[in-house]
Amino acid sequence: MVTPRLPRFRTYAYGKASAQKIDAYWRKAGPRATPRPAVLLLHGGYWLGGDKAGGWKYFARRLTEEGFVVLSANYRLAPRAQWPAQRDDALSALDFIKKNARLWNVDPDRVAVLGSSAGGHLATQLGALGTGTRQVRGVIALSPPNNPFLAFKDGAVPGAGPREQRLRQAVVDLVHCRPGTAAAAACWTVLDDASTVTHVSAGDAPMLLMHATGDFVPVAQSTGLASALRGAGVQATVKTVKGDFHAAEMLEDENTYPTIVAWLKKHLKQAPK
Repeated sequence: MVTPRLPRFRTYAYGKASAQKIDAYWRKAGPRATPRPAVLLLHGGYWLGGDKAGGWKYFARRLTEEGFVVLSANYRLAPRAQWPAQRDDALSALDFIKKNARLWNVDPDRVAVLGSSAGGHLATQLGALGTGTRQVRGVIALSPPNNPFLAFKDGAVPGAGPREQRLRQAVVDLVHCRPGTAAAAACWTVLDDASTVTHVSAGDAPMLLMHATGDFVPVAQSTGLASALRGAGVQATVKTVKGDFHAAEMLEDENTYPTIVAWLKKHLKQAPK
């Protein structure tokens, strides 16, 4: 494993809440350097925990070696913050990047988002909300639970493991309701909004959705979304990695990182003038 050179690093606040912080990793640009593409990272943790720095520093450093500026954001967590606070924060972090693009020599029109697990769900939301390409040029999501209600159901099937059961409860904590209870009507409204497929339309961002074959967030969480995107004329690719990996663990597979970099370079290349 080659250790990449240390990039420049700084933490910024993109909002007033303590969780609304973002780490920037970038390399010094020469006086005539072309603005660089950027990648917004969104961490996982069942929407309940996780951190922008945990496990992502080395990955961010590697991406800066590839010519990207990397920005890794925290967001408000459930159950204290109810959906759509997490998505609102991801949008605010993205807006902060574009407004301050000159700080890191970023091209604000060439920003992609990469999320893992719960962060992958937020990433697909950014790519599909409204006209997704107005937000981001592309989305990479590792083990995204794109349909929280499906995750809720999977956590109750016979044989569901501790991680599936934990994800089921995390969905309840995220939307502050339990499907099937007296508040079911209001609950469905929130769950529908939290399901990325309900936001799919023409003009959404192209997506690369990745799961492992033994992932506790199954590939079915992405195949339905990919089908809906393709039906709307949006490019969507679903890839599976052999093993029991989840989210960022897939980077242990030797093909995952090159796949991510090649996809980013393809979708964030500079448009001809």
